[in-house]
Formats: sequence, structure tokens, C-alpha cells
Amino acid sequence: MSEPTGIDKEKKNPIPPTLSGRRALPQNVSNAEEDEVPVMEMTGLVPRGVNLKDNFEVKEVHMFKDTQEVNKQAHHTDKFYNPKLIVRRGQPFHIQIDFNRPYNPEKDQFWVEYVIGRYPQQNKGTYIPVPLVEELQSGTWGAKITWKEDSSIRLSIMSAPTCIVGKFRLYVAIQTPFGILRTKRNPETDTYILFNPWCPEDSVFLDDEKERQEYVLNDIGVVFHGDINNIKSRSWNYGQFEEGILDACLYLMDRAKLDLSGRGNPVKIGRVGSAVINAKDDEGVVAGSWDNVYAYGVAPSAWTGSVDILLEYHSSGMPVRYGQCWVFAGVFNTFLRCIGIPGRIVTNYSSAHDNDANLQLDVFVDEEGKVNPKLTKDSVWNYHVWNEAWMARPDLPVGFGGWQVVDSTPQENSDGMYRCGPASVQAVKHGHVCFPFDAPFVYAEVNSDIVYSKAMKDGTRVIEHIDKTHIGKLILTKEIGSDGTKDITEQYKFQEGTEEERLALETALMYGIKKEATPDTVLQIGTDVDMDFQVENTTLGSDIKVTVTFRNNSHNRYTATAYLSGSIVFYTGVLKNEFKSHIFDVTLEPRTSKISEVLIKSREYMSQLLEQASLHFFVTARLNETKKILAKQKTSVLQIPKLHIKVPGEKVVGKEMSVITEFTNPLNQKLENVWVRLDGPGLLKATTKMFREIPKNSTLTWEEKCIPRQAGVRKLIASLNCDALRHVYGELDLEVERKPLV
Repeated sequence: MSEPTGIDKEKKNPIPPTLSGRRALPQNVSNAEEDEVPVMEMTGLVPRGVNLKDNFEVKEVHMFKDTQEVNKQAHHTDKFYNPKLIVRRGQPFHIQIDFNRPYNPEKDQFWVEYVIGRYPQQNKGTYIPVPLVEELQSGTWGAKITWKEDSSIRLSIMSAPTCIVGKFRLYVAIQTPFGILRTKRNPETDTYILFNPWCPEDSVFLDDEKERQEYVLNDIGVVFHGDINNIKSRSWNYGQFEEGILDACLYLMDRAKLDLSGRGNPVKIGRVGSAVINAKDDEGVVAGSWDNVYAYGVAPSAWTGSVDILLEYHSSGMPVRYGQCWVFAGVFNTFLRCIGIPGRIVTNYSSAHDNDANLQLDVFVDEEGKVNPKLTKDSVWNYHVWNEAWMARPDLPVGFGGWQVVDSTPQENSDGMYRCGPASVQAVKHGHVCFPFDAPFVYAEVNSDIVYSKAMKDGTRVIEHIDKTHIGKLILTKEIGSDGTKDITEQYKFQEGTEEERLALETALMYGIKKEATPDTVLQIGTDVDMDFQVENTTLGSDIKVTVTFRNNSHNRYTATAYLSGSIVFYTGVLKNEFKSHIFDVTLEPRTSKISEVLIKSREYMSQLLEQASLHFFVTARLNETKKILAKQKTSVLQIPKLHIKVPGEKVVGKEMSVITEFTNPLNQKLENVWVRLDGPGLLKATTKMFREIPKNSTLTWEEKCIPRQAGVRKLIASLNCDALRHVYGELDLEVERKPLV
């Protein structure tokens, strides 16, 4: 029996004797590792006197890989700051081969081979011999000769729309009378193949060009934060085209140990990506911290983009400190867009963290109306940021493809790891939470009820009020083509109280989501007495006024004992400590309203303030005549001073320009060890500078020089960070010109 040919044969890497049974080869989980492919594969003895150099032979391969050349232009990869060929799958690209003599199809036989990883196998898609064909066919690999001149030919190569995404090695193989002769390993011909949202046969196909420009090619995004009554935004530099980022993103799949054969499937990539972006259990990219202590790392609010984080992780292999939900989402979005999966960042205001997915967050008050912290364990995040990735879901019934929730913030364990998704947004909306992955958790984040209960001294608990509308009140993403908001709440849930919303809830319950039974005798607020309160918008360092309004709707006279609690909270809704406790009595005459004001001095909260200047107020009142408890809670985010950026003079590609960053300290104290970070894709690499102190009412000025390399509308982003003041941002849009050569 003759010896087999092809590079499936394992001469240099024989199968280890310990591996047997169904797995014939070790796992192939690294794009970086490679086997040496034999230059000569002999199929018999070579007669004496035969010179192999007399055979048909490849002299050079041209990749047309420059930014302005056909391949990168046609494949929308011209923005990558990377000298190698980068193409998208399912779409033809061009190469040129120079031989030692003119190609004669009657007697010369050659083909192109693409190889990825170690142990290349054709049935795994890690070894791809590309045949010469008369006409290219969509859906399958093929190479067509489009041009011949002298000893050179040009090929148009079609890749399969399902092929592995990663960095391939290219070989040209020639059949000789004595075996196969290959080109030597040449890193200059390496080819990156990415997902292709422009290809209808690709599972990430997106049929709107404006959406493709936004969700794949836009390298600057907006993260919405704050709270529902005070929406704030900050820009984020995804930097998916920056130098080194593509290799760093491919490295993430290596770290996640995703088999190369699975790297053409966006569902698998979304799943492992949501795990590897956080460092909770797998030494992933970003280490989270929510305790306001950021020793030996960077505070989450100081980051201006993903580039430094990914490059540091790729270089060190160690988690980068520190991140919170918007940092995880920003890095994840860079990963998705870089490899070609359409991605966007989503913010859910009043987001429930429901540990047992029973669609219920329990708040317990005692008989006096004060919150019982020992019993109240569930939390409501002011906001939570996650990602959506666009993909088909062939593993689900028709209709559940499209946007999928993928969340890399480590909240709950999913199949043994801290990850979430991909969960179909459409499935979440309709209550079809039986489908993978983690749809019940996402459903609870946007659709839980808040149940206020009175915990009696005898151990019994009486439900006083159920708020069915507080959670998931507003879900936002960035508007296409602008920095504005796009309300996508109705993509996640039907309007409260509609028939469709009730049907979705019943469907979710049918599929196993638990919901605590509530007695029919629950008393609802809004019968005799209503209570609400407002917190005025206030700048950091100023006094705060809280206005509480009672409305007596009955013909009875009531007296009430009211209690206002002000607490410093993390944006996740977790309490740090209470800074204000105020009790006051109210007399409510029949059919009238009564307003009470509570003033909070800045000194009461400033010394204890956390990263996002977030204050949580809880107002409860007990009607003395009926013992009825009224309860409301709200979060207030203080206005934080901004950084200001100026760019005087000309803004021209290739010409030095100055960027001036200014900040005036508004606090009644000096700021110490102040770090300022400046970032601007296409303008300058992220750079930082430390200022020892900024006295009160004084102004910091920092001038940095840079040379723009990209024309068009660009954005500069700056952040300021110190122990006393965080989440200080500034940004500037500017138009960079490209002056014609004289």
C-alpha cells in the first residue's frame, strides 16, 4: 500500500501514545502555534541526475495587501493598522504568483493551500487545499485565474462563508513527477480571514450599510451611564483597527481554549468571549473591582478605551486591573468588531440583579418603616452595561436570530463559568427563556418586580406594595451615525400592562422561571394616601434638597411619621454606608397635599463619596391611624465637572498639532496625585500624565503634541482620576484635513 500524501500525515509530530480512541490528535486551540509543513513530499524515488529546480517553480507571491490596494478596499479592512493581508470570508480576494517560467495548464499542476494552527486536517477546516476552477462559486473555496502575462498569473480566491476566522499560513503547492513541491514558510504571505457582515451567506450578515458602518467599522462608541433621571454619556475608543489589536483579539480565543474548528461559529465565539473578557475564574482580560479600592491598577473610570487594556493583556498574559461593567463591555465590543461580528453596547437603567431568577426583588422594612438591611439582599443597579452581537441562531427556531445579549461582567455562574449569553433578544421579549444561553437571567434583569414587605416582630411578613414598572424602565444604545441615544426598550419587553406583556410573562413562567406567589390581599399604594419625592440635580460639592410630596385622596385626616435615609451606594445598588438619617412628622388634612423639604449639606456626603458620585435615597412613611407603610426609593447622580480639550491651529494629516487639556478644581479642597489620560484613535496613542496636586479653584493645563495619521472627523477623549474625584471626562470632535501633495 502506497504511503499517503498531504499534510495530514504526522511525521514531525507523531500522535502521542497516550491519546487514543475518538480523539486522534491533541486539541488544536492556538492560532499562534504551527507545525512545519514539508517543502517536499516525495511519492517515490528521484532518479539520479534529475535536478528538481528544472521543474515548474514559484518565485514570488504578491498579496496586494497595502491599504490602498484592491483587497483591503473591497473587504472593508483598509482601516486596520496592520501590514498583512486582511480579508473577509465568503468574498473573493486577489493574489499574484510569479513562476520561473510561463504557466502551461496542459502539463503544470498547482494549487493554493491555507493552513491554521497545529495538526492541520482538511475535515476540521484547518487545512484547506484550494482547487483551480473555471468559475468561482459562492459558498465554497475556489481559485480562478483572472490574468496571465509572461511567467505571472493572478488568482481570484473565494473563501467559504463558514470558514475559520483567524490568521492562516499560505503555501503554493506544485505537483511534480516525484511528489509535491511547496513554497517555504513565509510570514509575509500570512492572511487574516474575518467574519463578513457584507456576505449574505455569512451567519453575521447585516443587510443595512449604515448599520455595518456603525456596528463593524466605527472605532468610537458612546457608553450611557448615570441614572434614568440623569442620563450621562462618555465616549469609548474601541480602537479595533489599531496596531496589534487584531492579534490581541485572536489571542483571546487561544486563552479561552476554543478549538480552531469552532472559530467560524459566532455563537461559540460569543459564549467563550463573554467568559474570557473577565478574569473571575479563568485569568481573563479584565479584573473587576467594585469596592472603590484600586491599588496597583487603574481605576475603571480612568480608562478611555480598549487599546491599552488589550495590548497589555496580550503582552503580559495577566489580567489588567481594574474594570466595571462599561469597561468589560467596551473591551468586548472591540473584540467583536475587530473579528467582524457586528456589536454594540447597551445600557439597561434600573437593572435587576436577581440571584435566583424568580422575577422578584424583595425590600423589607420594619414596623417603623425603616429598611431592614439584614433581610434586604437583592439589589437594583442604577444601570448595567452589556453587549449585543448580531448573528444567525441556527441552533434556535426560526425568528430568534439577530441581536443576542452577550455580557462579560461577572455576575452569575453559567455552565461552570462567569459568563452570559448569547441570549436572543427576541426570545427574551416573548418570554421564550428555555433557549440557550442564560435567557432567564436576562429576562429578570429587565422584567423583575420590586416587592416591598413589612417584616413584623413576630416573624410574619406582609406585602405592602409591588412595583412592576421600576425595573428595566429604559434600555439605550448609541444612535447610528451620531452620539445620541436610541431607545430599544421595546426590543426587550412589551409595554407594561398590555396583553402581549402578560402573555410573555406567562410564557416565561411556563418555561420554568419561578415567581413567588403573592396573596390577593396585598394593599396597594394610591388608595388613601400617595407619596413621592424628588431630588434636585446638584453639582458635586453642593448642598442637596430633597422634596417629599404627600397627597391625601380621602376625606379622612391622617398623621404620618416619615423617615428619609440617604446612603452612599455603588452603582450596582450595593450599600456602602448611610450618611443621612432624618425623621419628620406630617399632618395630612382631607383632600390636600403636603410638601416637606429636607436639606443635605455637602459635608455630610463628600468625605464618603464613591466612584460615580451616586446617592441613594429611601423615603418611608407610616400612617399612624392604619399602620400602612408608604415606600419609595430613588438614586441621584451628582453633576461632575468636565475636562476641556482645545486644539488650536491647523489639523492636517502628517503635520504636528497641539492638544491642550484643561481642568479647574471646583472642590473646597486640593486634589492630590491626579492622573490625566488623553486618547484619540487616528490622532495619538493613549498617553497619561500625573499631577502631584491641584489646589482648590486652580486650573491644570497639559499640552501634548501629536501628528494625525487619519483624515476626517476624529475624536479626542480625556479622563481625570484621583482618590477624591473620579468619572471626570472631556471630549472634542475635530475635522482633520488631508492636504494634496504639491
